[in-house]
Amino acid sequence: MAETFSPSLGRRALLAGAGALAAWPAHAQTPARGGTVVMTIIPEPSSMVSAFNTAAPLTVVSPKMVEGLVTYDASLMPQPLLATGWTVAPDGLSIAFTLREGVQWHDGKPFTSADVAFTLMELIRKFHPRGRATFAALTAVDTPDARTAILRLSRPAPAIMSALSGSETPILPKHVYEGSDPLTNPANNAPIGTGPFRFGEWKRGNYIALTRNETYWQAGLPYLDRVVIKTFNDATARSAAFEAGELQLASTTPVPLADIDRFQRNKAFTVTDKGDELNNSMDLLAFNLRRPNLAKPEVRQALRQAINFDVMMRTVWYGLAMKLDSPVPPVLPQFHAPNLPVPPFSPAQANAALDKAGFPRGADNMRFRLTLDLPTISDVYQREAEFLRQSLRQVGVDVEIRISDVPSFIRRVFAQYDFDLTLFPGSATNDPTMGLQRFYWSKAAAPGAPFVNAWGYANPEMDQVLEAAAVEVDTAKRRALFIRFQEIAMLDLPILPLALPANITIATAKLHDFMGGEGIRDSLARAWMQG
Repeated sequence: MAETFSPSLGRRALLAGAGALAAWPAHAQTPARGGTVVMTIIPEPSSMVSAFNTAAPLTVVSPKMVEGLVTYDASLMPQPLLATGWTVAPDGLSIAFTLREGVQWHDGKPFTSADVAFTLMELIRKFHPRGRATFAALTAVDTPDARTAILRLSRPAPAIMSALSGSETPILPKHVYEGSDPLTNPANNAPIGTGPFRFGEWKRGNYIALTRNETYWQAGLPYLDRVVIKTFNDATARSAAFEAGELQLASTTPVPLADIDRFQRNKAFTVTDKGDELNNSMDLLAFNLRRPNLAKPEVRQALRQAINFDVMMRTVWYGLAMKLDSPVPPVLPQFHAPNLPVPPFSPAQANAALDKAGFPRGADNMRFRLTLDLPTISDVYQREAEFLRQSLRQVGVDVEIRISDVPSFIRRVFAQYDFDLTLFPGSATNDPTMGLQRFYWSKAAAPGAPFVNAWGYANPEMDQVLEAAAVEVDTAKRRALFIRFQEIAMLDLPILPLALPANITIATAKLHDFMGGEGIRDSLARAWMQG
């Protein structure tokens, strides 16, 4: 890990998830009502309901309008939301939820257990990229009355209680989705939820406007009149918008890394890595194993040895990221395997391995050519791609960088499988079954489903380990299974974990109570602006 870091940020605390970069500003005893918060997400979402797509922008927009059964605190423990209580059976084969009374959908219809059953059985299990694995054991949802939903499981599924937030498993209205194609339902772009804000309008390429839900079930909430989500395609533009007062809230390190220290020293802003414990999005490099050269594990290992991770952390991330040697990040110590035996940075060893694998250098000094696909997420991604291109060129691999807007990227990589290498963000969430199984499980592959196993990876032992971990209720045994998962993952290397970026949020100091355990994915029901 690089040793340089802006001294005002406390890098080691930051990357350990240990707390805020700045103290929270003092505020009045009574929250003020009214006002508009302008926030930004990166990039603009393709739709507004996170039930069918786990791209980060959707998981930010969706929970403002559509809620989950629970929310999570900073310790990642479930807290009541649409469900007021729950009981997990001793044998782990059922979970009974008591649902909140007096909740209405934005169109005035009552929320009932039928909505929970329909959402989980007909939408999440069938269409959610992670839901197919998380809820694979779900066989039925009993609804003995309007306020009770009982999940029936064919086997224990410990990850389910970590997957019930509005950003991960939003509960949708049965009367709106039943009988339709869920993926093309108009409500995906104009959500009808139970949340504190209602859909207002969407001017594509410009902004999304949400308005206060006057009949929200939490009396007196929300405090804000409106939430406006604007599109700023450039990090420098976001920095200028903050300083001009045109932008009040953004996460995922929204400004140029070189600007972070300046914002940290400006008392007009709150700069923090706190409150985003559920999000541990990593930068991942996947190999298309359908390509004859990349199908060889020794080639993938050689390419890893060509990358100087310490230099990449300094030059690409300005020290605001942690290098990775496992698909499970260290911020999940209950699952992370420390000290995995990974080969060191060594261009000499990489060259020798590529020679031995049968890929000598040609007349142009190159062994073969690869295309690296990445989405237009941030300028950091482009710098990271360029660093990878330069690194691999040193061992005779010529890389062409291909940048696409997010919908085109998803179509090319996850539907058409038209890529050699792809750089993308992927979160382990708070449970590897939920966050990582979709990338390594052979049965997760589904053409067109975004952010699943599109690289063609299949290893029977890996499948067995993942499937066992998904149902193991003994904590020690489950950890041992995930240790083995990491060993296989770093040996086979279908995906190369690169970096765990520090997920920094910037807000005007006048904005309060905008963060919970779900971070920027919070509903903003309790957020308020100080005059």
